Amino acid sequence: MARILVAEDDPSVRAFVVSALTMKGHEVVAEEDGGLAAETADTENGRFDLLLSDIKMPIMDGIALALHVAAKYPDIIIVLMTGFADQRERAHGLDALIYDVIVKPFTLADLLAKIDDALAGKPVEVVSLGRQAREQ
Repeated sequence: MARILVAEDDPSVRAFVVSALTMKGHEVVAEEDGGLAAETADTENGRFDLLLSDIKMPIMDGIALALHVAAKYPDIIIVLMTGFADQRERAHGLDALIYDVIVKPFTLADLLAKIDDALAGKPVEVVSLGRQAREQ
């Protein structure tokens, strides 16, 4: 299974994500902010398969963390999480660096499917605004 670095400042979300990924068989290292996650990535010389990070965090946000990790360790797959629409829009400027953005709240199944897809290199499904409106 994969080695995953998680950066999430909300303790309950962090515990949920770590538990879900660990039950799936992944090795997970979790940090409570982007600054600590960047330090961990550097200390471990980028020996992670995937970074899963919240966007909005104190100290260093997920965007800055994604830029740091992508610049130093381009082989690490990056998936971001957010519950804020404006933060999701900020992440779209990183399309070449990140795999996708998971919108909070998400289910256990949604999280695991997105991580499995990212690790497998499955193309991200782009849903048009028209299709989203019809499905709602």
